[in-house]
Amino acid sequence: MRSIQFTVVCAAALCFSSPGHAQHDDVVTVTATRFPDDARNLPANVTVLSSDDIAKSAARTVPDLLSEQVGITLKDFYGNNATLTSIDMRGFGVTGSQNTLILLDGRRITDIDLSSVQWSSVPLSSIERIEILRGTGSVLYGDGASAGVINIVTRSPLQPGTHAEMYGRIGSYNTLESQLTGSIASESFGFNASVYGFSSDGYRANNRNEQTNYSANMRWAGAQSTIDLRLGTDRQDVRLPGARRVQPSIRLDEYSTDRRGAQTPLDYASRDGARVGLTLNHRLGETELSLGLDYRDKDQRSYFDQGGFPIYRADALNVTSITPRARIPFQFGSTTHRLTLGMDVYRWRYDRRSANLPENVERPINRVRVAQDNTAFYLQDAIQLTSATGLTFGWRGERTKVSANDVADPAAPGFFFNTAAPQTDARQRQNAWEIGLKHAFEANLSGFARAARSYRFVNVDEIYENDLFFNAQFQVLRPQHSVTQEIGADWRRGGVSVRAAVFRTDVTDEIHLDPFTTGVGNTNLPPSRRQGIELQASWQARSDLRLIAGYAFTDARFREGVLPGNAFAIGTNLPIGGKKVPLVPEHKVNLGFAWDVAAKSRVTGSLAYVSSQYMDNDEPNTLGTKVPAYTVIDLKATRDFGRVRVGFMVNNLFDEKYYNYAVRSAFTADRYAVYPLPGRTIGLSAEFKL
Repeated sequence: MRSIQFTVVCAAALCFSSPGHAQHDDVVTVTATRFPDDARNLPANVTVLSSDDIAKSAARTVPDLLSEQVGITLKDFYGNNATLTSIDMRGFGVTGSQNTLILLDGRRITDIDLSSVQWSSVPLSSIERIEILRGTGSVLYGDGASAGVINIVTRSPLQPGTHAEMYGRIGSYNTLESQLTGSIASESFGFNASVYGFSSDGYRANNRNEQTNYSANMRWAGAQSTIDLRLGTDRQDVRLPGARRVQPSIRLDEYSTDRRGAQTPLDYASRDGARVGLTLNHRLGETELSLGLDYRDKDQRSYFDQGGFPIYRADALNVTSITPRARIPFQFGSTTHRLTLGMDVYRWRYDRRSANLPENVERPINRVRVAQDNTAFYLQDAIQLTSATGLTFGWRGERTKVSANDVADPAAPGFFFNTAAPQTDARQRQNAWEIGLKHAFEANLSGFARAARSYRFVNVDEIYENDLFFNAQFQVLRPQHSVTQEIGADWRRGGVSVRAAVFRTDVTDEIHLDPFTTGVGNTNLPPSRRQGIELQASWQARSDLRLIAGYAFTDARFREGVLPGNAFAIGTNLPIGGKKVPLVPEHKVNLGFAWDVAAKSRVTGSLAYVSSQYMDNDEPNTLGTKVPAYTVIDLKATRDFGRVRVGFMVNNLFDEKYYNYAVRSAFTADRYAVYPLPGRTIGLSAEFKL
């Protein structure tokens, strides 16, 4: 009943509200809808960042750029080229990366483990646009899209002519970044390729990061058909400095005394990834057909010294997918329909080997293998009811099959009371649905209302845990599901545009770590609710000056329930009903400007304010210390000299001492660990186009 009341109140507010954001005069294309669509017609809060928007920004990575957008926050451990960085939309906190689906050219790059997206494998200079679809996408993409979908679209190979570009940047902490791209294309065939390299010592001790990427894309376009082939590899080697520990009761404060120091001077990780994707598109009259065939793998290695009790892990993950789909337009009575039908088949294979030292990994202490197969069917119909009103509804059914086994070798070097988890096989089903209405009240004003159901399955890192007696076991948790209701409005007049959205998401069986209950590990948490307001505005104040502003209010809290806890943790039967979800700031403000100070000179700037937030593991909200609020200002100045563009950028202009991730100890009442982020950094870049 309360959900129905919320929808009615929101609909009434939409009809009588002041105008929201405007519709653009030109088509704003998005492809995260499986087929190209005009973003203006979608019943959702959508943002599209163009290549020009990206070039203006002082952001150095995709997460930095996304953090400039309304309602998106980061969980960044080291601030070194987006190493171990995750994003959060609409208040999911530390599980934001499992609830925000990331796509690359429409292909899923969010994996079924807890590793973060390899953001640095997609340099900003390779991107044509970024599509941000808040709160929508579960019907078309399924698992892990409860908060929305972000689609990163790389440059098209079909740019007629021959082109070459070189980019280089030097910066603080011995940072060197370079990229070479080239393309050759006719009207029907195109090829482009790029080589990217990055190295930096990083802000912290033991934080060296080295990255190399290679990519090649080919496209053939005929009268009715296109064929796309995309290839890529990436390699990263990174040192891991760990956290800075704080415990007031014993006067321990590594953050204040040595914020750049390393707690774990011997820890490191590396990764090798590869991907290949083939897409076939064909048009039969007005019907569009598409078939995607993709393969992706990654090989991750990590070493953690743990005070002289080391562990070395070698994790291999690969996924093969087949994604056929069709869009069929038709007329039914006086209404026009565009029906999208599709099927997604994913085959995941995961292999984890654990040893005490790298040289012993060929005879691991434990070897965990997981096979996961996902099959889904979906349909979505976009109906033009009148020239001013569009209705969208869709449904998806998905089933997953998981088979997991664990082998322990008592003769392996370093074996110490390890056990093997009994083999498990599990099958689960979930469905998603969505209905949305978009209406143009007048030429400059439109509004939308939508409701949707989404879901998330437990991933492979979340199922492998210990029981109460520290025996290894597989725990296939119940699927998480959410119901979202949302309204919004867009308005534009002259050089001013405004967008507003109000949302509520009720989450049931949320999958997350229970840090206080020994023997449980990851579990299904009590019910929670995320609700909030998103406001965006832009003003073309003069022909040479554009101003933008954004504000997000997010209230994320548990609706009821307790955490059982145990005698070794900070308490038992810990009530969390009404408590705030950790790592979700209530307020976030974004401000920005772009000023063409001369014909070939531009200065841009951005400000991000993020309010305080409870630390990870502080579900009871009892630590008494929060992640402090912070404000970060970035500036960038560019000057064109014909084929050469020179840029100078300053990030964190006022040298703010801050962090956006911290975690509470489960066993010591006032102990916590923080991950300091860089102070002021300076960079100089140059681009040369042939």
